[in-house]
Amino acid sequence: MSNFLDELRNDHRDFDSGKLTDFFPQTPFELFELWFNEAIKNHEKEPNAMVLSTCDIKTYQPSSRVVYLKELLDSQFIFYTNYSSQKGKEIDLNPRASVLFFWPGLQRQVRIDGNVKKVGSEISDAYFTSRPRASQLGAWASHQSDKLEQRVILEQRFAELEKQFTHDIPRPENWGGYGLQPFIFEFWQGRPSRLHDRIVYEKQNSSWEIYRKNP
Repeated sequence: MSNFLDELRNDHRDFDSGKLTDFFPQTPFELFELWFNEAIKNHEKEPNAMVLSTCDIKTYQPSSRVVYLKELLDSQFIFYTNYSSQKGKEIDLNPRASVLFFWPGLQRQVRIDGNVKKVGSEISDAYFTSRPRASQLGAWASHQSDKLEQRVILEQRFAELEKQFTHDIPRPENWGGYGLQPFIFEFWQGRPSRLHDRIVYEKQNSSWEIYRKNP
């Protein structure tokens, strides 16, 4: 391990993929869509993967995990999960959260802070119906974030559900979508000499204030 860490410490590669000008779209959603499409064209692996960070207000302990952006709807970043999971419980107590997109090939990050709330049941139903049958069964089988003594218990539960649901599988009541409504975007572009570009959009009433940050 120490040799591996030594290699990392001695890795002084510079950032030289691009830069940000001082002419920006009026809204951060326009810039995000531009960057997202460029990530797809650049063949970034899983460009819709985002790190979701939530915080338990009882202990003030943050927690992070990778989820997938499934839709940008009405200026909300939509993802799906089990409402009874750790992140679901933390969102119930503290609806403020942060997501982070990282596209290493383009040397770019986008951090988005906002308020999270459940989407309408019709949106969750439509997405659940579109999922593969095995994924639908998995949503029923997994008591997400609960302790699991043996994996075989989960597999047995899955097998039982396969027999139970012979036709259409309904969406579990404790599974569905959340929408993050942003109030801050930070666009990060790697630049030479670690003089990176950091462009912030901050919501001010009905408009967005745009400014730079020191790297």
